[in-house]
Amino acid sequence: MGPAATNRIVHSIRAMRAKHLVALALGVLSVSVSPPLVGGAAQAQAAQARARARVTHGPTVTAALASLKRSGAIAPAVYQQDYAAYIAAESSLKKLNGTRRSELGAVLANVQAIAAAGEFIPSRLQALFLTLERNRQWWTTGSLLAAKVRVSFSGSELEWEYYPGQGIEIQWLGTFGEGNGYYLSGNENANLKQLASEIILLATDRAGGIAWEYMFQFDGGKPPWTSGLSQATALQVLSRAWSRFKEPADLTAAQQALGIFQTPPPAGVRVTSAIGAHYLEYTYAPTDRILNGEIQALVGLYDYTSITQDPVGLKLFEAGDAEERVRTPLYNTGAWSMYDQYGESDLSYHELLTEFLQHLCERTRKGEPIAAPATPAPAPAPTPTPTPSTPTITPPPATGETGGTPQTEPTHPGASAARYVAQAASTTTPSPAIAADAIYCTTAEQFTADLHTPPSIALITTTLPTSARAGVQLSLSKVATVRLTVRGAGKVVWRNSATVERGKPKLLWPTPAKGGVYAVTLTATDLAGNYATATGTITVARGAKAH
Repeated sequence: MGPAATNRIVHSIRAMRAKHLVALALGVLSVSVSPPLVGGAAQAQAAQARARARVTHGPTVTAALASLKRSGAIAPAVYQQDYAAYIAAESSLKKLNGTRRSELGAVLANVQAIAAAGEFIPSRLQALFLTLERNRQWWTTGSLLAAKVRVSFSGSELEWEYYPGQGIEIQWLGTFGEGNGYYLSGNENANLKQLASEIILLATDRAGGIAWEYMFQFDGGKPPWTSGLSQATALQVLSRAWSRFKEPADLTAAQQALGIFQTPPPAGVRVTSAIGAHYLEYTYAPTDRILNGEIQALVGLYDYTSITQDPVGLKLFEAGDAEERVRTPLYNTGAWSMYDQYGESDLSYHELLTEFLQHLCERTRKGEPIAAPATPAPAPAPTPTPTPSTPTITPPPATGETGGTPQTEPTHPGASAARYVAQAASTTTPSPAIAADAIYCTTAEQFTADLHTPPSIALITTTLPTSARAGVQLSLSKVATVRLTVRGAGKVVWRNSATVERGKPKLLWPTPAKGGVYAVTLTATDLAGNYATATGTITVARGAKAH
């Protein structure tokens, strides 16, 4: 059966330090694909060389499969199927050249490296060898692809994406996004049911539960790895499917998928703090704090808990919520959003983070995902028989009491985050409704306003030496493309431009040998197209110091 002719280009979520990896979590944007198509031969060869370099010790693919069969960990039929897929891929590789050979070779190298690392476990094999077989199928019969193009195969709901140098890989986040779309449409139940059954079969045992793993190298991360963002979106799909179809397998899989949120990296994504917990975007990057991934993790945990009423989900949500209520304002520069602790978001991530914050705002302002049970009124204490001269007076309930029990302080982190998390971890009893603060809502509103607010820009440098490769310093409120124009005697003597982040960046100007006063014009266009300009003068003089 040949590949279906379904190619889509989608938004990508930037990985740490300006890399690109996964697609928009809650849906995909389909646009037409037009030539020229680009191959990834050079990237594939480099990635393949790195993967093969790792295969210095440990079992081969065939030896690892044989060992699993001998131990009874896999059935003979599974062994035969996977062995045949591997031999077929190696045979096809010999007949290919150029990009096709490089891409299939890179996927083979990843499989070999996973085997050599001793990471062939029964539950991992189905997704791993499906990836190998789909790549063999595509690169022997399919077209060349442009980076980020998505493809699908007839009879399957899985989304695949082309990563130059790594072949086509299961795009788990895109797949789960499709599932959410099927659920929300209300009339694609057959597709939703099939998608749920497919993803359950391809889950890997990990972190005391199950996870959907990425089987390719990325930014130093070695396969197999997983993501808190994609896993939380899987929680949404599976719990929603269970709410609609009441299939026990959907609920069981959703419950097992909580494992990575309870386990530290590299197996899981939980990084516990004094306040609560971070849920990492990448299991292999425990020090990165990518806000859009952490916020979507909370959205997924909220929806799962709201649907299933699982107290474990509630504790996981509360720990993450406690952390993000403190951290979210730190990602607001006052003019734009930070992507991680290193730099500002690009436009797509700014918009994506804003959307995720809006989703979390909509949920948390309704209260916690599990409603607090009503507190029963205490049994009345025995009342002494009054004497005729001492009438009994029952005082009215104190303000803030519910059912006779005073609420002396909130249990949400608005009062004491550390104490709140400790309480959440020590009990499965649902806490009272989320406190009425508006961190997520307010931040989303501010980020929305940033899309329409021009940057602030001003010239800082006033003096430069002659005949120098000098830097013209400026102040800038948010990431923007800045253009520098220098004029002397009414004529343009220098132009330069660069996209720079906020702060006090410098743009190069090789100053002339002749001193004088030069007029400077600065323009800044932010990522959303908002425009600002500033003017000033710079005095150029022999022996002058830059300031």
